[in-house]
Amino acid sequence: MKDMPVLARAAELNSQKEERVRELRRESSRPVIGYLCCFAPPEMISAAGAIPYRITGRPGEPTSEADAYMEPYGCSYVRNVFTQALKGRLDFLDGLVISHSCDLVQRLYGIWTYYRPLPYSRLFNVPHQVTPQAERFFMRELGFFKESLEQFTGQEVTGERLAEEIARANRSRALIRELYRLRQENPPLIRGSEMLELLLAGGWLPPEEFQKLLSDTLAGIKNRPAQEPPRPRVLVWGSLLDNTAFYRMIEEAGAHVAADDTCIGFRLFEKDIPPADDPIEALKNHYFINFQCPRTDRGPGRPRFDYLLERAREYNVDGVIGYIISFCDPHKFDYPDLRDYLKESGFPMLLIDDNYSFAPAGAIQTRLQAFIELLKSGGSFSAT
Repeated sequence: MKDMPVLARAAELNSQKEERVRELRRESSRPVIGYLCCFAPPEMISAAGAIPYRITGRPGEPTSEADAYMEPYGCSYVRNVFTQALKGRLDFLDGLVISHSCDLVQRLYGIWTYYRPLPYSRLFNVPHQVTPQAERFFMRELGFFKESLEQFTGQEVTGERLAEEIARANRSRALIRELYRLRQENPPLIRGSEMLELLLAGGWLPPEEFQKLLSDTLAGIKNRPAQEPPRPRVLVWGSLLDNTAFYRMIEEAGAHVAADDTCIGFRLFEKDIPPADDPIEALKNHYFINFQCPRTDRGPGRPRFDYLLERAREYNVDGVIGYIISFCDPHKFDYPDLRDYLKESGFPMLLIDDNYSFAPAGAIQTRLQAFIELLKSGGSFSAT
């Protein structure tokens, strides 16, 4: 499949995102607030009159600067992100909000705000279990987050304004789901790497510009005949992937990434923010109750993976490839049960444990090629 111009545009935008966000900040006079995880809803940031910016790393880049502040055996992604701040690449940020997605991310908040303080900063606490008490706690955190944003920006986050931001975000979600449905075709009408490139652009583009990008993409490929022969279809599951390199490695190894379940992927866009009389309660229902993140305990037993099995069947995949960043305990604790559950259901699984560098690329590529060859042969396979 030849690259569509609009998809090439998404890659071009992402390559210039830091410069573009600086321009947006100057032109709009709106503060830019960076965030690592969506538990602190970006819709709330927008409703307060600020620009939400999803912070990403640069896989494979040395983290020696951050290693002077953080444990070198900790999560390489967290250290990589802090390296970007230490190098001045995030100097356009006026604020920082970090959710307690894991212990090292929480530690990052303390280190970042101590050594590189910003005009605004907020640690957003997130319970690890879904209970009535935890729901009340999360609602309280949303209220505190709202108040802190109002104090910083000087703009009131009214229910009407928040409802408008939710509706705008849901329009983007609807377009994203339309694009995902095109991946049910065999072969998919849009590559997994191309889809991720679009989603990465959504982490910083203004909503209207992002929706136009999505609409243009749909118009360009919706009725386009397949240009590639059928290949094994895989679902990618695992830790945060904020770079297209891993998807491209899978595609170069001979498979289609037909579906995914990652932090910046269908996990985030599968459902709309549900309607509710109180927009804050709607955000709670979406980001705390409905968001299927392994860091949130949903009880014992394998049925917690039923949603993933349904997705594998819906997208008619032949196998699952897991990607886990080293030291990502929430995903690692889930992996053995998930692997066995998928195997019993007829879906072989391969796990790639990486230090957020995709290196050595040759070794990863060899494992991917071997797994894909086994899928071609119809063999049952599970690798640890």
